[in-house]
Amino acid sequence: MTSIKIATGLCVALVSSLALHNVAFSQDAFKDFKQLGGTPKMPKLNAFSAPISPALQEDKSRDVVMEAKLTNDGEPMMEGLAWRVFSPIPGPDGKLPMLASSEGGSAEFHLSPGDYFVNVSFGRAGVTKKVSVPTSGKIDKQVLILDAGGFVLNAVVGTDKRISPNQLKFSVYSSDTQEDGERRLVMSDVKPNTVIRLNAGTYHVVSEYGGINAVVRADIQVEAGKLTEATLQHHAAQVTLKLVSEHGGEAIADTAWSVLTGSGDIVNESVSAFSTMVLADGEYTAIARNKEKVYQRNFRVAGGQDSDVEVLMKDQAPDETTGDFE
Repeated sequence: MTSIKIATGLCVALVSSLALHNVAFSQDAFKDFKQLGGTPKMPKLNAFSAPISPALQEDKSRDVVMEAKLTNDGEPMMEGLAWRVFSPIPGPDGKLPMLASSEGGSAEFHLSPGDYFVNVSFGRAGVTKKVSVPTSGKIDKQVLILDAGGFVLNAVVGTDKRISPNQLKFSVYSSDTQEDGERRLVMSDVKPNTVIRLNAGTYHVVSEYGGINAVVRADIQVEAGKLTEATLQHHAAQVTLKLVSEHGGEAIADTAWSVLTGSGDIVNESVSAFSTMVLADGEYTAIARNKEKVYQRNFRVAGGQDSDVEVLMKDQAPDETTGDFE
């Protein structure tokens, strides 16, 4: 296993690539995790024959065997595949009608002579091939190469402190930007430690910790036949705000909170005795309003250092600040 350190502005991605020396290993790595955003489950239909007139009762359908591999030199995939066979002629809705489907590993379809489009998917990875079924002669086994791999995402805060899964989510985007300057969203709301199956290539990954402003990004390479483990590093901490009459005192209930950045932008608002949130590193101002009075305190957030921030009732805000929050 090799480790690669990726530094991109706000984040450091620690990437470990695991070469899959045989397909059995790759399938074991993938099958223990739920597939995200994959193709909806389709009814199994392993045989299809075009309607024929009563005068033609002879069945001319032929068996066609299909298999898929992660790479050219890999072994056939034994599970996790979704096969779909389409007619090349669009239907009334302009879409290609699906004629047959199968799930699992290799598939065998009973098809009438003619042309078809065959698609096989493995999670978010997929490939489509045109297949021609002859009226006679040998039919070669159809092999589709997925050129696919995958990655598992996680994140830490500070040096190596693990983040609770319910406070962490990932979004995966294409590496290239579109005409409008935005990246194409591939997957959203991905939970940590989930295997994501994708075609080989580079993907832009965004990690959100806590849902306010703790966000880091990294470009991650997916290699065919390999499972990549990527850990992104957040520079943020969890902060709990309390309005108290004295240090160590009881938090005052029904307090309205606003948190401002050093430049004066509001990043969070809430009403509670204890206002807990995750904030990115930086300087902030906590504004507390209780019974028509406004109090404030400046504080700093350092990565990985969770803390309680007490706002004393003697620290009343200036009159101009009071006016802004009434």
